[in-house]
Amino acid sequence: MIPPATAPLFLEQAGWPHAAIVPLAGDASFRRYFRVIEGGRRAVLMDAPPPTEDPRPFIAIAEHLCQQGFAAPAILARDLNEGLVLIEDFGDLRLKEYLEDQPGEELAVYARAIDLLADLHQRPVADVPPYDRAVYLREAGLLTEWYAPATGLVVDAPAYVAAWEAVLPLVEQGSAPVVTVLRDYHAENIMLIDRPEAKGFNAHGLGLLDFQDALAGHPAYDLVSLLQDARRDVPAETEAAMLAHYKAVATPGADFDAAYAILGAQRNAKIIGIFTRLWKRDGKARYLSYMPRMWGLLERDLAHPALAPVADWFAANIPADKRHDALVAFAPE
Repeated sequence: MIPPATAPLFLEQAGWPHAAIVPLAGDASFRRYFRVIEGGRRAVLMDAPPPTEDPRPFIAIAEHLCQQGFAAPAILARDLNEGLVLIEDFGDLRLKEYLEDQPGEELAVYARAIDLLADLHQRPVADVPPYDRAVYLREAGLLTEWYAPATGLVVDAPAYVAAWEAVLPLVEQGSAPVVTVLRDYHAENIMLIDRPEAKGFNAHGLGLLDFQDALAGHPAYDLVSLLQDARRDVPAETEAAMLAHYKAVATPGADFDAAYAILGAQRNAKIIGIFTRLWKRDGKARYLSYMPRMWGLLERDLAHPALAPVADWFAANIPADKRHDALVAFAPE
């Protein structure tokens, strides 16, 4: 986490000539984040180095969300050639850590996160590509591309695609509204910013991060991201209560429960593939520790009748001993 060599000049030109640059975080991509401190003010430096990363989608979605009244980080400065973006600092209070300290607040805080989604789903859709069949299939295919070989399985990949082709029409039908899908709306990307000096503060008191991959799609997807969290156990009763709350405050469309299960299975299959890739390709073995949770969520989604073709494929191609903790032995202690 050494700052890029061009960071000091960038910060000087942005009006932060004497700022200290402190490592903050990396993520599953090649982006890195640093906290910038000068006197009594703070900001966050995003290092999104080209050509592997492009900060323009983040900037565009951040500006769209702010225009709609949501708390996305304000863009303070940018150098697209170097992939450097200076953004508003929302602090350190993520929803995940807050609930570790205040477990009794879970339902109240999740209800606020659901209200934010319901609000977002009533606003104009961002100028982003559609979450269409090709994207769904490409993402679901990460499981057969990465997980199956890692476990030594030879699977029927064409039948896998055919199974998804059989179930995806339900989430593509016109009865559900098309909304801005943030795609990584979960407890590590939602900040609590209940303080009057926070720029972009709105009635929800929640700051949004990691939305650069937003697409236009089905409203159930971000509920899956939140309630079937890859990195945090969300109790089944909390998930059920929040789904009921969403239905009470939003217009979910027909067959919403089936759509939720289909998108849950699609997302969880994708994440299993991504986490395997992060280990095999990028050397990030820590993601293997999430596999038991991901398989548990996927199997629960597959139990929905709307997913029968996909469930049948899994039963025929990935036996029980090749799921859950099949790769966890490779994770570091």
